[in-house]
Amino acid sequence: QVQLVESGGGLVQAGGSLRLSCAASGRSFSSYGMAWFRQGPGKEREFVATISWSGGYTGYLDSVKGRFTISRDGAKNTVYLQMNSLKPEDTALYYCAADPTGWGRRRANEYTFWGQGTQVTVSS
Repeated sequence: QVQLVESGGGLVQAGGSLRLSCAASGRSFSSYGMAWFRQGPGKEREFVATISWSGGYTGYLDSVKGRFTISRDGAKNTVYLQMNSLKPEDTALYYCAADPTGWGRRRANEYTFWGQGTQVTVSS
């Protein structure tokens, strides 16, 4: 059974930084696509960033390009989201997701496995 556990969320002032981690376990992820999504108060779940497990492909939501970086450490089975220059509108519950069928997808319903989420709150 695949398990995804997020950590690293917290409260930060606008302009600050946070690094989220997603520890994956349960099987080999060599063919998986991994992604971060977020869901703000009263909003639908939104794609943020995606990466192939090889690390050769990444994709981002336009509003986070240049501020957020997704990466992964194969040896640790962990995916990261480095978030810089945070804005109040980045406030959300951030979820890690895994797609066993491939990589590059941006729709939440295309991901099979999900973590429990980690809260990011950016104050103005």
